[in-house]
Amino acid sequence: MGINHAKQTKKHFYAQFSGLVLTLLFINPLLIQAAAAQPSIPNSVEQAIKRSGISKESISIAVTEIPSAANPKPAARSILSWRDEVAMNPASTIKLLTTLVALDVLGPKYRWKTDLFTDGAIKNGTLKGNIYFVGHGDPKWIPEELIKLTKQLRQLGVQRIDGNLIFDRSAYTKQVMEENSIDGETLRAYNVPPDPLLYAFRTISFQINPNKNGDAFNITYTPKLARFTIQNELTMSSAPCEGVKRDIRLDIIPNPNEINTSQLNNRSAIQWRAVFTGEISRYCKNLSFNVVKFDPDTFLTLGFTAAWEEAGGKWSRPPNGQAGSVPIYARPLLSYEGLTLLDASQDINKLSNNVMARQVFLTLGLEKMGKPTDITSSEKVIHAWLNQRGLQFPELIIENGSGLSRNEAISARNLNKLLISGQELPISDVFLSTLPLVGSEGTVRHRLINQMRNFLHLKKKPEARIKTGSLDNVRSISGYVFSKSGRIYAVTSFINDPKANRGQEIHDQLLTWLLEDGPEPKEAR
Repeated sequence: MGINHAKQTKKHFYAQFSGLVLTLLFINPLLIQAAAAQPSIPNSVEQAIKRSGISKESISIAVTEIPSAANPKPAARSILSWRDEVAMNPASTIKLLTTLVALDVLGPKYRWKTDLFTDGAIKNGTLKGNIYFVGHGDPKWIPEELIKLTKQLRQLGVQRIDGNLIFDRSAYTKQVMEENSIDGETLRAYNVPPDPLLYAFRTISFQINPNKNGDAFNITYTPKLARFTIQNELTMSSAPCEGVKRDIRLDIIPNPNEINTSQLNNRSAIQWRAVFTGEISRYCKNLSFNVVKFDPDTFLTLGFTAAWEEAGGKWSRPPNGQAGSVPIYARPLLSYEGLTLLDASQDINKLSNNVMARQVFLTLGLEKMGKPTDITSSEKVIHAWLNQRGLQFPELIIENGSGLSRNEAISARNLNKLLISGQELPISDVFLSTLPLVGSEGTVRHRLINQMRNFLHLKKKPEARIKTGSLDNVRSISGYVFSKSGRIYAVTSFINDPKANRGQEIHDQLLTWLLEDGPEPKEAR
């Protein structure tokens, strides 16, 4: 137990954490010594606040030193508290709550399943009957996974499908799957609602790059979709590559000869074109466009059709994928296992994937309270877990478990208590491995690079594993800092202010202060 790095972390930390095994077994996160708390904000942080123009009353900070080999005290010790009891919008740092509870309740090796049923039979290589897809909320059901599924179907002896595709989404309530958004941008990839059969985040990702000759642009896309083509009408200019996306138009439309046909009633059976028009600078590279165009049934039908045909499969007629339920008389075809919860948690915390976080959040309710699940069911699971661990967070508001919310709230003090409590769990090292390493990974890969270089000469190099969060008027950080002397700090800070976008320096100065041993600076060694 204790705060040990996962296998992926640096070997030199194993020794420094070995002394925690006995100590942390007896830590109650509610028993945090507060007497030694910093009476004021560190000067470097104070100056950063002044430069930002952000009011101190819009900031919350909690820093707690966790027992370690460098500080073998019996209880966690509050180092700095500034408005840390105030409920604040945490943005994406609430993902720490979602992933920690999920890893403990479900286990890191938990895998999502997608079950296939049929109401027909396989005869002479032809499946005569419908295929029913039953989803359980796989958060990363991407093209590579769908290709594996189609190959498994082929291995059953299926060469041709003579039937339709039916999608059973009974794992979630209808309310959970309704289109909604934090900002009204319903076609943005980050606003895709939860879906038990969420394929490729329901998003088409286009990439634009100059060709080898540099005289035109190539356009590629993923995931591969059946009956989908690109019409490239982009022109090239010699202007600087600035604000280029404003000069590009993308329309996804049916082919002209199908616009007025009855086939439009079957959106998955018609030919679609992605038409790019406009002008791009020849100096532009790696331009990306993420588009949510199709409804869930159409998108999954086009994706599965493409994967099935790529695997060599045939159709008796183009499928018209539609929502439905598995009949009682249907029989199982196969059960496909997707990625592990650990893999999902890595993406959620390191890359701050909101869609995946919402899927994991709903999985808690689905697995522990049955289907159809909803937000309330998952909330109950999380609150039961908190109560079991003696954590009372009366200010906690959970809307979707991702932080993509104006309503979610928690105090910095209590998020720190969560971090401390997490270190008593058998999965503590696993959870730690999901947090991005400042200066090299995920959303913090460009943070504090110069500061970290100052520690290259040290035998024991300090590091920070920090989850960030950002919304309009919100900036947040939460995670662990391992100082140059071996001390370990849990740190959480929220900025809820119209000028929050100026707050990065504040948080960077706070992390730098802790890397340098904060209130008890030590000589480098």
